[in-house]
Amino acid sequence: MAAAARNRRSLLARVHIAAKEMGLDEETYRDLLERETGQRSAAGLSDKQLERVLSGFRRRGWRPGRSGGWRPRSDKPWVRKVYALWGEAKRTGAFRDRRRSALRAFVQRQTDVEDPEWLTPQQAEKVIEALKAMIRRKREEK
Repeated sequence: MAAAARNRRSLLARVHIAAKEMGLDEETYRDLLERETGQRSAAGLSDKQLERVLSGFRRRGWRPGRSGGWRPRSDKPWVRKVYALWGEAKRTGAFRDRRRSALRAFVQRQTDVEDPEWLTPQQAEKVIEALKAMIRRKREEK
């Protein structure tokens, strides 16, 4: 296979991976393609246009190679607080498993809710206080 064809397949795959990781529905994905290139299908795009689409994804927050996928910023302040405290807990070493799946498991143990995004403010408060306590204990160890 020619190098140009491999490069094109790679670019197309990265565009589709980015759209999936960002959680874009079909219409939003097509709108982004159209804004960046004037076309609503990636199949007919040139390599340069595909690069422009990838740049558009990056401007909107997508980072290639991140495990766990990309998540848009929550519009719920209590969920943002949970993620901020989770990041702090990871930095202090309060958790051995630093993956997002570990956060989901922690939230489920605390509240029986599978994902932080689905927490009510009252449920989030329970998670927030538990994370604060873990961070405090870890800092006192040091």
